[in-house]
Amino acid sequence: MQLTSNSISDGQKIPGDFCFCIPAATGHVCLGGNRNPQLAWSGAPAGTKSFAVICHDPDVPSRGDDVNQEGRSVPASLPRVDFFHWVLIDLPASSTGIRNGEFSAGVTPRGKPGPAAAHGARQGINDYTSWFAGDHDMSGDYHGYDGPCPPWNDELRHRYVFTVFALDVERLPLEGKFTGPQVREAMQGHILAQASLTGVYTLNPAVKLQL
Repeated sequence: MQLTSNSISDGQKIPGDFCFCIPAATGHVCLGGNRNPQLAWSGAPAGTKSFAVICHDPDVPSRGDDVNQEGRSVPASLPRVDFFHWVLIDLPASSTGIRNGEFSAGVTPRGKPGPAAAHGARQGINDYTSWFAGDHDMSGDYHGYDGPCPPWNDELRHRYVFTVFALDVERLPLEGKFTGPQVREAMQGHILAQASLTGVYTLNPAVKLQL
């Protein structure tokens, strides 16, 4: 199975059109285009009954003490955890891709509706839901895609892994709101094939994207 994109390139910087935040001319960051990238897949095996798409960042700081704090930095040595940016399930077996901006075309304060989505699919809540939980202006349930916005003082570049899964069930056994870890658990034993591509991003001008 293969996954390609004309929006992002494997191992390369993710363009600002697909990011929640971009570097600002003054200050540290401002809002980006926050469009979901175009994705296309092929080579799904016989017996595929649906597809799921997950985007996660495995490089999120495990502690937030230093995150976005003036005069401090988030050390590259700090243990890292997953942050889910997109959880999309129940795409029909006839699907071969997703259009640029089809599921997200901007930042929406106080959350995004769901789980119902285009093509009969469903979208889980991403981890901006918990990140903004204490923010009066931004708190809400964020269904669907919201792009990169790593800490502007992080010493580590972040990877954003887009994975499409070919599944042997038409509908995953999840109801109501659901999360990335819950989808991973529900997919166990049902994955026929999968394919990934990884973009990279940083808001820290001192960090090199290409190693």
